[in-house]
Amino acid sequence: MLRSFHLVLAYLTVVGFVVRGIWALSDSAFRSQKWVKITPHVVDTLLLLIGVAMVVDLSISPLEGWLAAKLLGLIAYIGFGVVTMRAGAQSLKIVGFIGALASVCYIFAVAFSRNPWPF
Repeated sequence: MLRSFHLVLAYLTVVGFVVRGIWALSDSAFRSQKWVKITPHVVDTLLLLIGVAMVVDLSISPLEGWLAAKLLGLIAYIGFGVVTMRAGAQSLKIVGFIGALASVCYIFAVAFSRNPWPF
């Protein structure tokens, strides 16, 4: 049950990022709406809390193997996401958007293969 909810939230956070990324690239007024700023934090917090609960439940060390790789991918995803949402230059937003999507693809590949080198 936790895994299923975690997966749903993971897909939801990616879809939300893609929509917000497109809005950032097009300078849409939707970006400034309060729910657009709050919702991703709620989804990501739930995603992280459920991930921690699964790690505890499965007694997995987050500092080695595939889970550590997934966490490094998460850090990259967050960094690229910040660039996408806050950069002033359009070219930096595009680099951030592509980098974030590549990072999330890596996270998903690691999660499904349970291998830090999934490709």
